[in-house]
Amino acid sequence: MVIVMKPNSGEKEIREITKVLEQLGLGVHISKGTERTIIGVIGDKRVLCGVPLELMPGVEKLVPIVESYKLAGRTFKPEPSVIDVSGVKIGGKELVIMAGPCSVESMEQILEAARAAKKSGAQFLRGGAFKPRTSPYAFQGLEEEGLKLMQEAKEETGLLIISEVTSEKNVEIADKYVDMFQIGARNVQNFQLLREVGRSQKPVLFKRGPSTTIDEWLNAAEYIMSEGNYNVVLCERGIRTFETATRNTLDISAVPVVKSLSHLPIIVDPSHAAGKSQYVLPLSKAAIAAGADGLIVEMHPNPRCALSDAAQQLTPEEFDNLCKDISRIATIIDREFKYGG
Repeated sequence: MVIVMKPNSGEKEIREITKVLEQLGLGVHISKGTERTIIGVIGDKRVLCGVPLELMPGVEKLVPIVESYKLAGRTFKPEPSVIDVSGVKIGGKELVIMAGPCSVESMEQILEAARAAKKSGAQFLRGGAFKPRTSPYAFQGLEEEGLKLMQEAKEETGLLIISEVTSEKNVEIADKYVDMFQIGARNVQNFQLLREVGRSQKPVLFKRGPSTTIDEWLNAAEYIMSEGNYNVVLCERGIRTFETATRNTLDISAVPVVKSLSHLPIIVDPSHAAGKSQYVLPLSKAAIAAGADGLIVEMHPNPRCALSDAAQQLTPEEFDNLCKDISRIATIIDREFKYGG
């Protein structure tokens, strides 16, 4: 349930309602919009039986939330959220691009990738340190050493760091190095891990699973937010269908659907959707045109030598062309992107 306050209600009325709700053991989330304030009520609403909230000063109306995802839904927070990651805002007018190799392999490799990403206008360096792979014999990542290499690349380029965490132990280790956690598609319903990053308060990029419906995805995001961490950015990365021409099928429709159902920003991962580098640029352009708030793209100094996902990683030159095209599209759709090439 949400409590919609009157436009002229003040802090005193909000404090009084908050006090009543907290005394009943309910959680409270306050969302202040441009016109009015909405108080989200979290917990077992049966304790409100007989409590005349609608008669309290400043209250305009009570609105039940039909969706099972309370915190992620637009009923709870009608206005779009903008997530601030160390000064870079995701969900605002400026498009955000994250780029780097699938896996961190060496200091030379990650530095070259970071320099190329920075040169073309990316704000984040992405790179896998903990790599959950289909085969237990495939390259599993450099773990903490990989994060240290990314930290060195950050010190030179100023790029923010995003990297995937796959366990509660990973969260503790990565917290010292990254600016943003990434939860990969394999862990979309690893609820213990979601609760752990929710308790961390650090921004989270939350990918959709290959067989996850949008409803399931938003409910999973609720696990993060229910722990008090509202700094969540969703990421569409393709779903599993009968089609075999691409690694997955990019669900472009997820962008406008999510924006209608949720206030959370959404970016797109064209690399994992396509699985082939030649399709990454057209899918990227389609995603931005559809309203995505940014992209996360795999780029490697020498993709043919990559230890993982070689076929889908762009060269620095291909990535630069992508950024150039995105800057042109941005001006058409009234967004911003500072191409640096």
